[in-house]
Amino acid sequence: MTAGSEHEPTTRLAFLGALTRRAARTLPLPEVPGHVEAEVAPDLPPEGVLIEPYLADDAFLDDVMGAVEPGLHLWWLGQSGFLVQVGEERLLLDPYLSSSVGERPERVGVGWERLTKRVIAPERLSFVDAVLCTNGNPDHLDPGTLPDVLCGGARLVCPAGSEILTENRVGRPADIVLAAGETAELGGFYVEAVPAHHETAPEAVGYVIQHGSFGLYHAGDSRRVQGMAEAVQAYPVDVAVVPVNGKLGNMDGADAARLAYEAGARIAVPCHYGMFRADTASPARFVAECVRLRQEYRLLSAGEALIVDP
Repeated sequence: MTAGSEHEPTTRLAFLGALTRRAARTLPLPEVPGHVEAEVAPDLPPEGVLIEPYLADDAFLDDVMGAVEPGLHLWWLGQSGFLVQVGEERLLLDPYLSSSVGERPERVGVGWERLTKRVIAPERLSFVDAVLCTNGNPDHLDPGTLPDVLCGGARLVCPAGSEILTENRVGRPADIVLAAGETAELGGFYVEAVPAHHETAPEAVGYVIQHGSFGLYHAGDSRRVQGMAEAVQAYPVDVAVVPVNGKLGNMDGADAARLAYEAGARIAVPCHYGMFRADTASPARFVAECVRLRQEYRLLSAGEALIVDP
């Protein structure tokens, strides 16, 4: 049984009612249903205490290896990182499985240490078939994660404009470089880079990933701007992964919910929160806007899986 299936239904039809009730129990939502203007402070652990993943290390790996039932399997690794599995094929998106951001001299002691315990050591995911990075920011193109993940022969996909940075960070060039509108095939995965807009990473893209009848949209780092949803609408999207931190050039939770809705996603999943004290947010605004839009959504803990049935 995969993570999440013990206590939550994982079929498309069962999500909305059960997960809205779950979110309402666990999040301090604005008093007026659907009202998203109120700021809600993120629920942060005390200094020196890490958020525990839902599953980690051997338990997490057992969950991945035991996921044999048909469907799209999606595990959140924290921040913008996800492990995707369909059948026997797997890929990683924006894995951040180190503490490299907080170890940079200019960021030591100013809120960039990890808030969430690492789900798994990167070398233990070296069995994946491919790794996709959406931009050159170090929590997406991580020098502390990628060399170990790639040691098993996975192909590396990065956005056009990040070639030199990628080689410097990883120690080798990317296997595939994509600009918005360009595509690649990675085994059974079909990938198209789609537009993203981020001030500190002009090379940023999102990815639409198809495998058979399943579709996933990962927005990467971005503001919500005109044209983003339209670029995704050509695909059937089961899950849209959207950032909700609302800082440093990224959309906030309300815009994230709207982007998923406009893109036609069946399920919206928030990310890019809960990793750094200096760059996090509560997902409450995201939840409230999803409820207002009647957009199906799922809140994951790090190390937890979402399963989309065939």
